[in-house]
Amino acid sequence: MENSHYISSDVLSLENIQHIISHNLKVGLSEEAKINIVKCREYLDQKMQSHDEPIYGINTGFGSLCNVKISNENLQQLQENLVKSHACGTGDEVPKAIVKLMLLLKIQSLSYGYSGVQLETVERLVDFYNNDILPIVYTQGSLGASGDLAPLAHLSLPLLGEGEVWYQDQKQDSASVLDSFGWKPIALQSKEGLALLNGTQFMSAYGVHILLQASKFSWLADLIGTISLEAFDGRKEPFNELIHYIRPHKGQIITAKRVLEFLEGSQIIEQPKVHVQDPYSFRCIPQVHGASKDAIEYAKKVFKTEINSVTDNPNVFWESDQIISGGNFHGQPLALALDFLAIALSELGSISERRTYQLISGLRNLPAFLIENPGLNSGFMIPQYTAASIASQNKQLATPASIDSIVSSNGQEDHVSMGANAATKALRVMDNIERILAIELMNASQAITFRKPLQSSDFIELFLKSFREEVPFVKEDRILHYDIEKTICFLNSFSIDEELFS
Repeated sequence: MENSHYISSDVLSLENIQHIISHNLKVGLSEEAKINIVKCREYLDQKMQSHDEPIYGINTGFGSLCNVKISNENLQQLQENLVKSHACGTGDEVPKAIVKLMLLLKIQSLSYGYSGVQLETVERLVDFYNNDILPIVYTQGSLGASGDLAPLAHLSLPLLGEGEVWYQDQKQDSASVLDSFGWKPIALQSKEGLALLNGTQFMSAYGVHILLQASKFSWLADLIGTISLEAFDGRKEPFNELIHYIRPHKGQIITAKRVLEFLEGSQIIEQPKVHVQDPYSFRCIPQVHGASKDAIEYAKKVFKTEINSVTDNPNVFWESDQIISGGNFHGQPLALALDFLAIALSELGSISERRTYQLISGLRNLPAFLIENPGLNSGFMIPQYTAASIASQNKQLATPASIDSIVSSNGQEDHVSMGANAATKALRVMDNIERILAIELMNASQAITFRKPLQSSDFIELFLKSFREEVPFVKEDRILHYDIEKTICFLNSFSIDEELFS
């Protein structure tokens, strides 16, 4: 296929995923992946013909029912029952972009040939991905330990002609969509239901989606923070590389360098300063933004490993004639990384809100609340309230989910990661960050106008000119809700540049 990405044993990176998404590429299985899938399935079929002993999940029940032996003639029914019985998710629907990532990551995991699935099953998942047939999946139901059981059951239902999907911008019954393509439901073979349901693709898809956005908004936080620094008539000495090379955290160095690049050629930053120091929310941008960058980088490493892994159970090692039941479905690495990511993103919002607060405080020759006639006009008084409310909500959402656990399956699954809750919380934090940064940009762009006729750098002036085409200067009170929404749309209009991954 032209304009396609082939799933193989090659490492799948965030850059690859962003390229696939941004170019709307089709996916396909490489010949290597097809061979591995077929050989593993053939081995398992032969094993079942010659092996009468119970093998977990293949000819036994599941969870605490693992000691219940199932006869060979009931193995297909066993797998279908598994998918149906576990499809008990509830809550909001998972965003379509994340469902599509779930499909991609499930295909990747099954392609390594350690899961015992039929080639037909994986190819049907590929068909779903390429035709934008997106199963309805719900946000609540996974403990993030036996794999993302409930969400992945809903992801798998359409293979059986069950459940619902989004197709052509409509919610439709899976069976009718299969009929429209001339596809028959997949007849699941031994082990397949468990291969589909055991896995971390719900947590992983959320993590990948958040990380792609986090890279973008980390960059925007640096830019908007720099505009605020200019608007506050801040000093540039705290960004001198000499300071950062004697405390050489990578993110800190990158942030300081980036701020100075944004400021290059600015008249405002070069004018003589009356004040000796700036508040921490300006002076410590490299240290705070940089620490969040380092946390994001840690999360990227965790998720890069995870999306190139096999996370179902048991695993079928056909070359060494072993079927091993273990715990690769446990989401602890992801839960910790997602919690860390939420904390790091929350901090970007926390320091942003503090800069907004400083800008409206009537300091450094700026009018109170950044309006020319304060008193008659409230100006930017209340957007700061909004930012403070959101920043405080983020602090609540950043409370770790991974420190929690609850016993399930009659004590068999006695420690769980709660990584799915960490994932959905982290996305809410990420969504909140763009609102907080939007409010800071509104304030910073308003405040920097009072520095005229001095100019900032060419880059910042061009950025602000583009912004002003969407959100005009506030001369007197108006409904700022609309300004916030327009600013969010403005920030969302920026595409994610590949350089943001470095």
